[in-house]
Amino acid sequence: MPDTLEEVVLDQQLLLGEPWVTIVWNDPVNLMSYVAYVFRSYFGFSKAEADKRMLQVHNDGRAVVATGTREEMERHVEAMHDFGLWATLQKASE
Repeated sequence: MPDTLEEVVLDQQLLLGEPWVTIVWNDPVNLMSYVAYVFRSYFGFSKAEADKRMLQVHNDGRAVVATGTREEMERHVEAMHDFGLWATLQKASE
């Protein structure tokens, strides 16, 4: 059972169509502090969450930063490109 309104909305969105994810990839250009800054400023992540996902990018080579409709994920990927980050979208794994 979802705990917050945000989780309820996300659950409803995912029921309407196949879920997609936005993935940010590690690159040799951007500083880890900058990647965490982008995650905080664009996605509204807390410092702890932004740092966690930034470390996933750094250590694992990638991190899922958003889930939703294909159109939403396309907008997120474009925004990440505008920030100079490498990002792609794909269907969420089941």
